[in-house]
Formats: sequence, C-alpha cells, structure tokens
Amino acid sequence: MKAEISSKWFWVIVSGVFITLFLTIILFPDDAPSIRSVIYSNNLNYPKPIRSELPVRLKIPKINIDSALEYVGLAFDGTMDIPKGPDDAAWFNIGPRPGDIGSAVVSGHYGWKNEIPAVFDNLHKLQEGDKIYIEDEKGATITFVVRELRRYGAKEYASDVFNSNDGLPHLNLITCEGVWNKTEKSYSDRLVVFTDKEIE
Repeated sequence: MKAEISSKWFWVIVSGVFITLFLTIILFPDDAPSIRSVIYSNNLNYPKPIRSELPVRLKIPKINIDSALEYVGLAFDGTMDIPKGPDDAAWFNIGPRPGDIGSAVVSGHYGWKNEIPAVFDNLHKLQEGDKIYIEDEKGATITFVVRELRRYGAKEYASDVFNSNDGLPHLNLITCEGVWNKTEKSYSDRLVVFTDKEIE
C-alpha cells in the first residue's frame, strides 16, 4: 500500500511540473523577459520569510499621495498590467508583497487624458531619503526610503525594476514620463523610484 501511494504521488508531482512548464511557455512569451525573471528570481532564489500582510494603501506625504491599491497581474502582452483609473495605484501581485524579501512593484498613471490629475503626476519630485508608506489590511504601516530615481526608454530592458538578489525588502514605484506618442498611445519613457525598507 505504501508503495502504491508513493507511486501515485510521484506521478502527481511529475504531472504538476509539466503543467507548470506548459503554462509558463504560454503565459510568459519571449518578449517579456523581465516579468519572467520576476517570478523565477523572487520565488526561487530568496528564502521565504513569514509573508507580510496584503497591502491596501500607498501614502507619500511629500507629494500628497494617499491612494488605494488595486491588485494587478500580467496584461495580454506579458507586461505588468496597470490600474483602471487615474486615482489608484496598483500592486503587482505576482511578485513579493511590500515588506517581503525581493522587489515589490507598484505602478500608477501619469498625465491622464483631459488634464485629469493622476496619482503619479508628481512622482519625479521625490528625492533620495524621502519616505513612502504602505498600509496593510490589518492597519500596520511599512516604511520605505527612496534610494534613487531612474529613467528608462519605453522599450528598454528593465529587469532590475522587478528583480533583486540582495536578500532585502524593496518597493519600486513605476510610471510613465516623457513625450506622448499618439500612434502607440504611450509615453516615451518610464520613471522608476527605487526604495529600501526602513531598518527598524
């Protein structure tokens, strides 16, 4: 009986591995290497601590942000999805939670149509040392400190936004910037604010 049970579980595990590989090929095409690296590096290379609670709000007092957090995954083209409207930011829920080891990523809109204010319109005003706060579902607050601001071209490879291997918790904020391209319906650049969890 024990041999039969072991054999059964062996084939269950083998089937699970093949299904996972098949879904990976379909869900993560070759044109989205940065997203693939998020999932593999953040889930395989890091030790697993007790998970932080789910994030619900993003607060950045310096630029008057107090925003609810939507949860997003991958868009159809294999890139990180975006918030539905201009007011909320969005946490990439395939990656780490803010406060966990690795790079948690939050996106938000910039330059919304008809001059409607968007949550990350003033993200470029942040400087090294500024503080960013994530409030979780139980009301606790995690503090992050800005390390640097970096700009990327819209099609530039930017795996370091999603990927870190120093064994520490980070929160990276990403938004659009630059010149609006009417044909592609996108801005020319991306602005990323890299932050580190404040040492308590």
